[in-house]
Amino acid sequence: MSFKRICAQIFIKDGLAYTSEDATTKITESGDVTEAAEVFESMGADAIIITDLSEDEVAHERAILAIRDVTSKVDIPVVAGGNVKRLEDVKKYLYAGCTMAIVDEDSVDPVNGEEIADSSLSRFGEEKICIRKEKGVLYLDRKCGEQFIVPVTDTGSVCDLLKKHEIAGVYSEEFNSPDFDFFGLKIECKVDGADVDTLDPEIDFSELKTNEAGLVPVIVQDYKTDEVLMLAWMNGESFEKTCRTGMMTYFSRSRNELWVKGETSGHFQYLRAMFVDCDEDTLLAKVKQKGVACHTGARSCFYREIMSKYYEETNPINIFSDVMDVINDRKLNPKKGSYTTYLFEKGIDKVLKKCGEEAAEVIIAAKNPDKEEIKYEIADYLYHLMVLMSMKEISWDDIIKELANR
Repeated sequence: MSFKRICAQIFIKDGLAYTSEDATTKITESGDVTEAAEVFESMGADAIIITDLSEDEVAHERAILAIRDVTSKVDIPVVAGGNVKRLEDVKKYLYAGCTMAIVDEDSVDPVNGEEIADSSLSRFGEEKICIRKEKGVLYLDRKCGEQFIVPVTDTGSVCDLLKKHEIAGVYSEEFNSPDFDFFGLKIECKVDGADVDTLDPEIDFSELKTNEAGLVPVIVQDYKTDEVLMLAWMNGESFEKTCRTGMMTYFSRSRNELWVKGETSGHFQYLRAMFVDCDEDTLLAKVKQKGVACHTGARSCFYREIMSKYYEETNPINIFSDVMDVINDRKLNPKKGSYTTYLFEKGIDKVLKKCGEEAAEVIIAAKNPDKEEIKYEIADYLYHLMVLMSMKEISWDDIIKELANR
């Protein structure tokens, strides 16, 4: 889905997150980079532009680690640049999980004299490189025609700018406060005719079939795993507030008042999608859960099994996660006689050798007509690949996010 983006910025210096290039005001009290990114995402920012202000290689590597942590924690696009002195620096940003890397238009590699912008576009493709022109204008996505992300000094001009075809997004130092209401600005732009990303329900709450108290039940699921987290209730006011802020807001029947999930505990829920059932009397919300959903400290309110019948798990995400959990457990708690433990004891060279052997087995099996053989070999290869992932501390979430960025 294509829409105009209102972007937040983070300037990283000495491992801390600042609101501007002068690095005098931290975005949050702690200055933590990931915390700042999560705050911007929760307030409705559509993307985050990160500028690395580091002055030496050690600080640069520290910034890359911080960016990698950000991209693993937030769902919105992260675009990063600054301190790009060679093509390798561009690669570091992309390998850290950034959607795009920012390269200054006139940057030149001091070693070979190559223009980094041209070599970056050639190496990584136009969809991965954002060219920074004069006055901070970011140039991107030439396949769809000239598109720009532009800085603004007057937020009153944002709506008019976003209605222009060539403007893909805007950013401003004024947006870089943890209190800035991105959702509010986007609603204003939407009303003014700009194509921005807002939570606009296709039906009005009045169209739902409520109970005698004017409430509808809301089933809450994790947006990635579909795990059922809890059940709560909404009235018209809490429904409207959820759509306006992106934060799950419910109606408490016991306290007879609205409550924002996480208001006390810090375990907020951020809306990703909402569905209504066929009878229009129940809502299903897919959310990003921060922390746990249950007041007992359990991840889900539905943690007590009262009966069961054997069945085979078929959800691929759950299966991959379960196998990876076992592999990680063998790494932390070696078990005598375990093949996984044996691989960890033999070390990285043994695991790499097995990955190579198993990859070759997949190729050989693919030349044969028996589909069962290649299924077996692929599963064997994936298992050894997961051992390697565990050794390198890479999760399936990391891989899925990387695939989603491509």
